[in-house]
Amino acid sequence: MFKKILIANRGEIALRVIRACHELNIKTVAIYSSADELSLHVKFADEAVCIGPPSSKDSYLNIPRIIAAGEITNADAIHPGYGFLSESAEFSKICSENGFHFIGPDPKMIELMGDKATAKKTMESAGVPVVPGGEGILSSPEEAREIAQEMGYPIMLKATAGGGGRGMRLVNKEKELNDLYDVAYQEALNGFGNGDLYIEKFIQEPRHIEIQILADTMGNVIHFGERDCSIQRRHQKLIEESPSPAVDDMLRSKMGEAAIAGAKAINYVGVGTIEFLLDIDKNFYFMEMNTRIQVEHPVTEMVTGVDLIKQQIRVHAGQKCPDYSSNYKLRGHSIECRINAEDPSNDFMPSPKKITNFHMPGGKGVRIDSHAYTGYEIPTHYDSMIGKLIVHAKNRDRAINRMQRALEETIIEGPKTTIPYHQKIMENDDFRSGNFDTGFLENFKFKLK
Repeated sequence: MFKKILIANRGEIALRVIRACHELNIKTVAIYSSADELSLHVKFADEAVCIGPPSSKDSYLNIPRIIAAGEITNADAIHPGYGFLSESAEFSKICSENGFHFIGPDPKMIELMGDKATAKKTMESAGVPVVPGGEGILSSPEEAREIAQEMGYPIMLKATAGGGGRGMRLVNKEKELNDLYDVAYQEALNGFGNGDLYIEKFIQEPRHIEIQILADTMGNVIHFGERDCSIQRRHQKLIEESPSPAVDDMLRSKMGEAAIAGAKAINYVGVGTIEFLLDIDKNFYFMEMNTRIQVEHPVTEMVTGVDLIKQQIRVHAGQKCPDYSSNYKLRGHSIECRINAEDPSNDFMPSPKKITNFHMPGGKGVRIDSHAYTGYEIPTHYDSMIGKLIVHAKNRDRAINRMQRALEETIIEGPKTTIPYHQKIMENDDFRSGNFDTGFLENFKFKLK
């Protein structure tokens, strides 16, 4: 087992990893920018090293400074969290070259799954269902037009190096294609330094379903069921839950088997998520693989009782996956709301202000993952997430009721937050009945009383 882990991240995920490490009796090193000096992950780590000014490129994305912090503190492993360098093949490689165990996949796996067109081909060859689409990278709008005519509209243009919805455009009609191709290309080029695009058939009224997997160094792969991440705005998730109201035991088994097959095909090691689109006929299609721990991992933890961060650390230390029986089932229902410092009544404008009053809910089945506190100044340099509110109950109806109660108890004064928005969703009849897809929020009307 590792003796000391440096967490190459910030905020709530850094604190989450620190907690798991301390329960495993592993020492921790926090890194921080000058903007995060007063963040809780800095306070609760065994050691902390300032690695630069607020800008991400000068701190949390600065590989030489992170490696230097690991060297001066004698860390033997580096945990990247999510975001920043968590899916950087270069960072994984440099960690290994400098004698640090990277708690994530090796560079080849990251590269293989990071390029979406290559990932799709790999999964298809492993027998995993994929969205119909043109093979390979598009050379021009003209080639895209030919493929689109053959498969029929609507189609999706996607950046091979994309993420977070950038470099992605829905094309409903042929006349839209040229302009949207140029927009997607420029967005991808500016965002990722790579403008390559590929094309897929657009699945109408899809749900976003992902399967959590864990793989060890001995070739064992297990899955922990699904998360429904369909409640999203501009391809950014707002609410996640497990299990999905659209997935039954048989479908869960099929999707789990497909995810395991995909992971085994690339000899994957660690935690990972295979993301699928589920259509109205219950057909599922591979979308992408995330080679890291995900923001929404707590809902899986709540319905399984498994600490995914601990298991991630254990398998990278060479331990075997837990042995679960074939009749393994999810327990109850869990829902997560991402609480962001944003104004939902003003097009979700960021609200990076000082928190003047901070009270989190409690009681049975309520979990808070947050690095914030009264007096905490939300930095302008990073994402706006204040924390995650997670609930667990016997069934979905009770989980929704518990989330409503927990949201009512949550007090965050100073910045505007997404709490009122989450409350309105919990009240919505379609949401409560489980009748929704990824387009749910496009027609969702929000108004403060």
